[in-house]
Amino acid sequence: MIADLHISDQQNLIGGNWKPARDGHTIPVFCPSDGKPFCLLAASSAADIDAAVTTARLEFAEGSWSKLTATARGRLLTNLANEISRNHDRLAEIEAKDTGKPISQAHADIDAATRYCEFYGGAADKLHGEVIPYLDGYQVQAIREPFGVTGHIIPWNYPAQMFGRSVVASLAAGNCIVLKPAEDASLTPLLLAQLAMDVGFPDGALNVVTGTGETAGAALAAHPGIDFISFTGSPETGVHVQAAAAQNHIGCTLELGGKSPQILFEDADIEAAVPAIIRGIIQNGGQTCSAGSRALIQTSVFDTVLEKLAAQIACLTVGPHHEDLDLGPLISQRQKRRVETYMTQSGITPVAIGCISETAPAGGHYVAPTLYGPIEPDLPLAQEEIFGPVLSCLRFTDEEDAIRLANATNYGLVAGVWTADGGRQMRMAKSLRCGQVFINCFGAGVGIELPFGGRGKSGHGREKGFESLREFTQLKTIVQHHG
Repeated sequence: MIADLHISDQQNLIGGNWKPARDGHTIPVFCPSDGKPFCLLAASSAADIDAAVTTARLEFAEGSWSKLTATARGRLLTNLANEISRNHDRLAEIEAKDTGKPISQAHADIDAATRYCEFYGGAADKLHGEVIPYLDGYQVQAIREPFGVTGHIIPWNYPAQMFGRSVVASLAAGNCIVLKPAEDASLTPLLLAQLAMDVGFPDGALNVVTGTGETAGAALAAHPGIDFISFTGSPETGVHVQAAAAQNHIGCTLELGGKSPQILFEDADIEAAVPAIIRGIIQNGGQTCSAGSRALIQTSVFDTVLEKLAAQIACLTVGPHHEDLDLGPLISQRQKRRVETYMTQSGITPVAIGCISETAPAGGHYVAPTLYGPIEPDLPLAQEEIFGPVLSCLRFTDEEDAIRLANATNYGLVAGVWTADGGRQMRMAKSLRCGQVFINCFGAGVGIELPFGGRGKSGHGREKGFESLREFTQLKTIVQHHG
C-alpha cells in the first residue's frame, strides 16, 4: 500500500524492485506553495536508464507480460483503477503538494487517472485488426501488435493524468514501459507505479526512472532499445527528442503545447462564454498545454466582453495548494521568472490583475492572474506560450479576420468558438488549423475518450481515446494463399 512507500525514500522502480540511482545522487523536491524542499528523488544517469530498458526488453521477450491476453491486461488496469480509488485522498494530497495546484484540482486529476485506467482497461481487448479483400484464393489480415518497449517522458503540470494518458494506454496495447517523469513533479507517477505492482503487474512491465531531462530524459530518448517514444513538453525539447528517435529509426508522439484561441462573435452567449474563458486560462495556473491564452473578440462587443473579463479576473485569488483558492502557485521559481519576464517586457499596462492571498508564504511561486487587451497580434503575448495565468485579448472584425488571427501563430492545438450561428460554427471548425475545436464550450472535462494532439509547433500524433491505442501499436499485414 502507499503507506509503505515513504516520500523521503523515493527510488527508481526497475524490474519490480525499488533501487537508488547507481551513483547515489539525488534531487531535492520543492513544494511550490512555500518553496521549501520536502523530499528527495533519485538523480538517475544513463546507466540507470539502460538498466530499466534492458529489464523491460527482457520482460517483453521472455516474461509473462507479452503472453497475457488483452483481456487479462485490461483486468489488471481495471484493478489498478480500483486501487487508485482506494488511495484517492492520499494521492491527491501528494499531487497538490508536489505541483502546487489547489487540492480540488488535484482530486480531479486523481479521478482522471482512475478514469484512464477504467477506459483503457475496458478498451484493451477491443483493438481489432481488419480483413482486407484481395485476390481470389487469398486471405489478407492487417493486425495490430505492440511495439515492444516504449519510452515515456512526461511533464510536471499533470503528472497523475499524464501517467494515465501515456503510460496506461501503452500498457493496454501490450507494450512494456520505461517512464521518466519530470524532475519537478515525480511523486504521483512513482506511487501509481507502486500500486500497479500491488495489483499484480509483472516485474519489468512498468519501470520508472527519475532524474533530470538533460541526463535521464536524453538517455531514454536516445536509447537504441526503445521502440517508440511518447513525449510531452516544450517545442525546444521536442526537437531533441525527435532527432534522437530518428537516429534509431523509431517513431514518436510529440505534444508540445499551444497558444489556443477562444473566439467570441457578437451573437455569442456572453454570460456563458466569459466564465469559460476565465476557466480556460486559470486552470492549473495557466500551466496547461491547451490553455485558452488568447481571447479573440469581435469589435462590436469587445469593450463589453473585456469589461466583464476584467471584473472576474480582478476577483481571483492565488494562494497555497491547501487553501484551495482559484489557482495555486507556479511549479518553480524558474517558471515564475519566465512568466514575469513576458509581463514586464511587454510594455503594456494590464487591464486587470487578481490578487495573491495574504496567507501565501513568501517563498512560494505566486503570480497573480493578469488580463491584457487590446493587444497587437504580432506581440510575444499573442504569439508565444507563456504557461502562466496571463490572458491576452485581441480584436477581430469578421469571420475571415477571426480565422486569420486564430491561425496566425506557429501552434495548433485547441480552439474555442462562441457563436449561435450554426453555419459559422462549422465553417470555423473546418478552417481552424488545430487538433481540437470546441463550439460554445472549451474543454470537455478531461476528455479521455477524445483524440488529442496538435499541428505545427504543437507537435504530432494523437493521445487519448482509441487513437492512443493505435498510436502505441504497429500494423502487420498477413497474406495467406489458400488456393
